[in-house]
Amino acid sequence: MDGKQCCVKVSVQPSRGLVDEKFVVLVQNAFPGFQLTVHAHHQCEDGHGWEAFGHYTADATGTVNVSEDPSLGGTYSGAEPMGLLWSLRPVPGSKPGLRMRKKNVQTPMEITVSVYQGHQTEGFVDQVPLTGVVVERWYMAPGVQRIPISEDGLTATLFLPSGPGPFPGLLDLWGSEGQLVEYRAALLASHGIASLALDYLTPKITMETGKMVDNQYFETAYRVLQQHPQVLGSRIAMLGLSFGISVTLKMAVYSQVVKLRCAVCINGTHVQPVDGFLEELFGYFKKNAGKIRFSEEKEAIFQDLPLPIPTDRSLKVDSQLCGAGRRWSTLVLRRTPGRRCWPS
Repeated sequence: MDGKQCCVKVSVQPSRGLVDEKFVVLVQNAFPGFQLTVHAHHQCEDGHGWEAFGHYTADATGTVNVSEDPSLGGTYSGAEPMGLLWSLRPVPGSKPGLRMRKKNVQTPMEITVSVYQGHQTEGFVDQVPLTGVVVERWYMAPGVQRIPISEDGLTATLFLPSGPGPFPGLLDLWGSEGQLVEYRAALLASHGIASLALDYLTPKITMETGKMVDNQYFETAYRVLQQHPQVLGSRIAMLGLSFGISVTLKMAVYSQVVKLRCAVCINGTHVQPVDGFLEELFGYFKKNAGKIRFSEEKEAIFQDLPLPIPTDRSLKVDSQLCGAGRRWSTLVLRRTPGRRCWPS
């Protein structure tokens, strides 16, 4: 049976929304029992292509509802309403080690959702889809303000939610790759949290002086956020990912300036010289560089760097001090299963 004669249609609702907003992909006008592949393709700002796809079988009315119907194979399986986004992977032939990061949060991710005949797994670029539609996914909601911050030597961007506020605030710290990464802070602001994305490894002051920043840099960022008229100074959190946990834990436990209501630590370690900061921390791990391993896919595995966990209290943050004499509400420790970057 020729799928091209079906006049298959695909629709995505909403066609324009936030990147974490649930959407409905509906395929219609297929033959009952028709096997098809729903495919998503995104080209990053750096020119690299990413794709995801699921295999489906049309019901008795010739319809597939990706939000409810199970995928029988592809880059995800089962009923996964957001599978076409979270399972995006580099297209075949891409160079290894790619990461999908939105650099300009003031423009949308454009994603082409297409339908192909049969259960396909490769060669999409060489095939003609039965139908397709382009949708937009944003990190910045309408009304969110993006404000570059350079005062007091900071390299940062503040994202303020729409409305007068005041809003709870958050310091957003990424990992060891450096640079000013904005898309998570933009998305958090889209959900009502005033978020300050902070570059702490490659800020302008480090590029000019060659010196890494110390704890005062983070205390300055905290004060900038705390003193903003649209931010609730008593409700500030800190979010650290990977290497960013080292800063988050140290500031949360030992800083006399940073008073957090919540600290969120994702995939990192508490092992670090307590009396030092970034320079000493890098020096500590550099001594253990021989413990770095590589996977068959040539991915670096850093999880052995801080192992074995030292018994010396001067080489690890004392989590028992979290909240001591402070107005803590929450300390969240999160580990992603299967991630081999840190022994979280």
